Amino acid sequence: MDRRERKRQCALATGTLALRNTDRGRTERRDQTSTSQGLRNSTGAAVCSRTMRIPVLACVTLSLALTRSGGVIPGAQYGDWSDSELQPTIQKLMKGYNRYLRPNFNAGPVEIGMSLDIASIDAISEINMDYTATIFLRQRWRDSRLVFPGNESVSVDGRLVSLLWIPDTFIPDSKRSFLHDVTVENRLIRIFSNGTVLYALRITATIACNMDLTKYPMDRQVCTLQLESWGYNLQDVVFYWTRGNDSVKGLDTLRLAQYSVESYYTSVSQAVYETGLYPKLVLHFALRRNVLFFILETYVPSTLLVVLSWVSFWISQSSVPARTCIGVTTVLTMTTLMMGARTSLPNANCFIKAIDVYLGICFTFIFGALLEYAIAHFCTMQHQTIGDVQRDLQKEFDESNGNGTIPMVTTTHSSQLMDVGSTQQETTGQLSTSEGEPVVRPPGKRCALASVKDVSRRAVAVFIVENPHNIDRHARTVFPMTFFIVNVLYWLYYLFL
Repeated sequence: MDRRERKRQCALATGTLALRNTDRGRTERRDQTSTSQGLRNSTGAAVCSRTMRIPVLACVTLSLALTRSGGVIPGAQYGDWSDSELQPTIQKLMKGYNRYLRPNFNAGPVEIGMSLDIASIDAISEINMDYTATIFLRQRWRDSRLVFPGNESVSVDGRLVSLLWIPDTFIPDSKRSFLHDVTVENRLIRIFSNGTVLYALRITATIACNMDLTKYPMDRQVCTLQLESWGYNLQDVVFYWTRGNDSVKGLDTLRLAQYSVESYYTSVSQAVYETGLYPKLVLHFALRRNVLFFILETYVPSTLLVVLSWVSFWISQSSVPARTCIGVTTVLTMTTLMMGARTSLPNANCFIKAIDVYLGICFTFIFGALLEYAIAHFCTMQHQTIGDVQRDLQKEFDESNGNGTIPMVTTTHSSQLMDVGSTQQETTGQLSTSEGEPVVRPPGKRCALASVKDVSRRAVAVFIVENPHNIDRHARTVFPMTFFIVNVLYWLYYLFL
């Protein structure tokens, strides 16, 4: 019974001492921890000596309880700072600090230097006219309230940002943006001994970019990334790039799907609003679209379709199904290609794009090849009809010579028939009346009639093709030469002008 009683008294004394040390650790300063720890250890040793025959396990338990109650191991190091130096410094900085007042309050504006790291540009949309980028934004300013002795810097947890004053920087052209929070919010706060604060964060934002698609897909777009202060005007805050153009990193090594970064530069300006003048920093970067993809995807297929439409020039005009099939197929295929090229572009805009111009040229040549066959076929049929009519007329005229009368034949080609009749009449030099008496035409009237007939014959000859097969022969040269000249002018204009 005495042994159990002694164990109970030892446990009771240990618990009481642990509670007392816990209360003491909550109220005392951290720099007095070492002294109090020695007292606690000596007190524990005294308790153990009074209980005499307490097992060793009870003493070990007592020591662990004392350590967890607020004591620390003397001489512990946390990076470059010891516990006796770091913790009092942070507590001293935060004591009496008002995060709602900016630094240099009523003593001039705060100068905030900024730098950017472009991690990626994920998507550039011509339909929405914006781009999505992930950036590392770093801001530096000096807060005299955070000066502490030494020449070192202190990195604190990003969640302590709620205890400090930070600039109200925002992106005015941003449509959507968010701060990365895996596994914690991606913030960095570093305080230097001279009061300089480094505040860095990683954000992803979808930013508007006004694009000129007139030369699409041989276009060059200039987009911007603007940084402004939301509530502090120029009397409170001044923005500047820490190293000029070198303040922006990552654009030189950036790899995009359709674009390549051609150049970039930074500028400092002012944002003018109704409420006043606000500081603004602007990053300008030029993007050149890679046209090789569009050459393989659109330009080469459309050019080959135009060349395919020229195959009909070497097919006989009598092969109506073959030539018609080639013409209609190429027209429909070209229409499908034009519709597919517009799927990645805005449906309604005021731009006549370069790719639309080229597809329109190709469609015109393909449709022209189909129209050429229609004209050639029509002229061939017309030529055959005129030849048949002339042969029939000559046959009837020869048959009527024995009777001394000239038959009157009515056809759509009256000019050719009149010409044949007039030639015969001029050779005989006379006409037969209803009574069979020859009537001699006066010479002046015959000359006037001949002149009118000659003019009519020439006018009709303009619309009559002597040999319809010459149409295909000329088309084999005219179409390729014209298409080549138009291509040269097209590429010179959109690439160099």
